[in-house]
Amino acid sequence: MASAPQSPQTLAHLRRARDLMDRDYTQPLDVPTMAARAFMSPAHFSREFKTAYGETPYAYLMTRRIERAMALLRAGASVTDACTAVGATSLGSFSSTFTQLVGETPSAYRSRPHEAAEAMPTCIARLLTRPTRYA
Repeated sequence: MASAPQSPQTLAHLRRARDLMDRDYTQPLDVPTMAARAFMSPAHFSREFKTAYGETPYAYLMTRRIERAMALLRAGASVTDACTAVGATSLGSFSSTFTQLVGETPSAYRSRPHEAAEAMPTCIARLLTRPTRYA
């Protein structure tokens, strides 16, 4: 049975939490903190967020972190520096999440040429290089 469409108010509250993740991705964010921003309990927030955006709040946050790390790696940052700069606390977890989303290790991504992305307008490069979760 399909669930009822989300109300505009619910979607507005979820956007507040998503904006928090987009803006403060380097900070230690957990589901209770994000849920509080959306004025929801953590369990309700997680369900509503997944319904609205197609992925869990944590998956969304990690995708944003990996997206920012990709830009840092293209600019020549070390894998460790990119990991800490985006708020990841474990290099191993960061590397495995990066590999899952991007399809190659952070080191391999950093070492290959990125001239095509550099030649594009920033807004287009950001769109085309955005990592996508395939699971």
